Order: sequence, then C-alpha cells, then structure tokens
Amino acid sequence: MKLKKPKTKKYVACAISVLFAIHQVPGSACTGISLKSQDGGVVVARTVEWALGDAKHNQIVVFPRNKSYRGQTPDGMNGKSWAGKYGLVSVAAYDQPFGPDAMNEKGLYVGVYYFPGYADYKKYDKKHADQSMSVGDFMQWMLSSFETVEEVKRNLDKVLVVDVKDPRFGGAPLPFHWKIADPTGASIVVEMVNGGEIKVYDTFKGVIANSPTYEWHLTNLRNYLNLSTQPAAPLTIDGKSVLPFGGGSGLVGLPGDFTPPSRFVRASVLTATARPLPTSKDAVFEAFRILDGFNIPVGITAKPGKTAQDIESATQITTASDLKNRRYYFHTMSNREVRMIDLSKIDFSTIKEQMIDGDEGRKHTVREITIPASNMDR
Repeated sequence: MKLKKPKTKKYVACAISVLFAIHQVPGSACTGISLKSQDGGVVVARTVEWALGDAKHNQIVVFPRNKSYRGQTPDGMNGKSWAGKYGLVSVAAYDQPFGPDAMNEKGLYVGVYYFPGYADYKKYDKKHADQSMSVGDFMQWMLSSFETVEEVKRNLDKVLVVDVKDPRFGGAPLPFHWKIADPTGASIVVEMVNGGEIKVYDTFKGVIANSPTYEWHLTNLRNYLNLSTQPAAPLTIDGKSVLPFGGGSGLVGLPGDFTPPSRFVRASVLTATARPLPTSKDAVFEAFRILDGFNIPVGITAKPGKTAQDIESATQITTASDLKNRRYYFHTMSNREVRMIDLSKIDFSTIKEQMIDGDEGRKHTVREITIPASNMDR
C-alpha cells in the first residue's frame, strides 16, 4: 500500500453535497446498519456516497495515540485544543486526513451522515473559542478521547460545535448528524438542531440514513408494521383461489427507492430479519450482503438528459467495522475485493500519522479459476 503525507487539515465528511447546495442536483445517500453475532461481536457497516466527483474514498488515514489536536472556528485554527488518548483509523477524502467513517483502538465507532435542512449548530462566539470546534473536529474529538458511547454522552456538553465554511467547497454548509457505537452494542445518533440543541437517540437496530430527523424516521416505521417475512396467504373468493406469485410476498410494499426515508425503512427490515450469525466475521459479510441492496450505480442520480461521466452520488466505498476484534473492513467502487486493517496489530504509541492508498491502483481484483481437462464435459 502506498503511503502519502496528509495535507493541510480540512474536514471532509460523508456526502458533502455542494452541487446540491449550489446547483440543486440530487444530494447524498449514505446508509448505516449494525449486526450482532452469537459470539458477542458487534459490526457497524455503511455505504458512503458523495455528491461531488471522485472523492478518493479509497484513502485511509492512521492517527497515533497522544496526538495534539486543535479545533477550527470561523476565525481559523483557534478552537479547542486537546491531546488524544487513543489512536484511530479513518476513511479520508480529497487527499485530506478526514472523512466520514472511523474506529479507534478501543473499538469506539463514529460515522457522519448528511443531514441537510435540519442540522443547526451553535452560533460562533469569540469569547468561547477555546470550547469551539468544527463538525469534523467533533468527530475526531470523540474518537480520540473516549472508549464508550456512555462516555461520549456524558461529555457532549463540554464542547461547542460551530459551522465553519470551507472555501474548498464554495463555502457551502456542512450539515451532519453522527452515529456512535461501541463493542458493548450501545449505539446512538447525535443530532444538533435549533441553534445547537443536542438531541440523542438510541438507534433502532443500529440503522441510520439522512434527513429528516431520527425521531421522524422512527415514527415513519409505523407505516410499515404490516411487512412480514411470511408469504401472503392464499385468498379464496367465490370458490376461486388467488395465490401469491412466489416468495417475498409478505414484503410487498417495502420501499425500494434511494430516498432517505425509504432506505431507512428498507435497512430496518433487512437488519431486523437477518439470520443468526455465529461469528463477527459472519456478521461482517452479512452486512456487506445487506448493503449491496443500497449501492447506487453511476448514472442513477445524473441530471436529466445527461449521462454521468464520474461517480457523482454513487456508492464509492462500503465499510464494516468489527468493534469486538478491532478490524476495519472495506471495499470500493474501483475494487470489490474486501480489504481489512487489524487495529489490534497497530502500535498506536509509535506509529506516525499517515495516509494509505487502499485501492492499490484502483483496479478490480479478479481471480481466474482454471478448469482441469479431466472435469470438462466431453
């Protein structure tokens, strides 16, 4: 794997939909789930979509233990400073050492999801600069400072998250909400609304999507209480039987489009009906199978009358974090081979901050199977 020196600190997170903000094209569509295995494993998985062009989500950044951090504010790098207690591994973007998805050496996971129209951060006050930070800093602060979801919840009032415009993206807003999970199975969503009011929700089966609010998504699930894995029963009318066409008839009405409400419902149903999984590794690959149903192909979100030439709004990386064993799995649009980073084998006390090219040439890996002549049909 090729190593690169991270460039100047600029936060980029899941689905920065600048084109949506400026040109009103479709926004982003990240979907997150969680699965548990019978050996006590907890796996958190998600897709990452990006409404710009090639975000280079094949890049992975490794951060050492005891790193010194400084929060960003609208005035510059004058925000909260802290020393990170834990090392972490994070997806990056655009050659910047920040991204939408990460896990620390203790198995704490944080993922960010686009939340337009609802995210509303604290108004920046110079007098409280030493408590202030950007949305990207907030993610890093949680991962570098805490081991558990409970610790995160107890400390949410210790910082002020403010909106920092990034000229790299035309000064567009960066509206996000966060999913946080740990190896105990605890999982929450944190949203900041109404001028920085913090809302915390226990997740439903670890599922998260984008706007509207998490409370709205939970309420919307009531519209789908009729869904079942059991096939519809035959119906007899005037002595004639009407039979279902085949399997899956109990799930007729399950939404299949790519809007956040539909993806939230679909992810909830597929997660809740997942088969028993003996090990964490089984849960990892079951998560990948479930999320295959959320992949957005290139061109699906293209402007009317145009053919997509790049990967705008398509699924660029899918990740699965094994929180129990501290293993970070991923595959990308450019290479469907699953790759894994074992955090338990990294010495975070000595490793240097570095960026890894996880795609190795960005070519699909294919293994040809040769059929012996003796097995061929003659």
